[in-house]
Amino acid sequence: MPMTIDQFVEETRSLPQDVVADLVDRILAANHGEPTATHEEAWSSVVHQRIADIRSGKVKGIPGEEVSANMRKILDRHTNPA
Repeated sequence: MPMTIDQFVEETRSLPQDVVADLVDRILAANHGEPTATHEEAWSSVVHQRIADIRSGKVKGIPGEEVSANMRKILDRHTNPA
């Protein structure tokens, strides 16, 4: 019997973060293709602009702990619907 998505995710918890990141990259590439140079340049531009916005005070960052807590709530709602 194939693994469920929850089982698969649980299995990844024991893997190093760089291995999980590589796995996610490979899944995305397999399903959506490799990013092009144009995509890479666009993302680089967005990242640099966002960094500049944070450094200048134009926008305020959200602490990582808060982001992680919100992500866990969202995932919990999707994996354990009421």
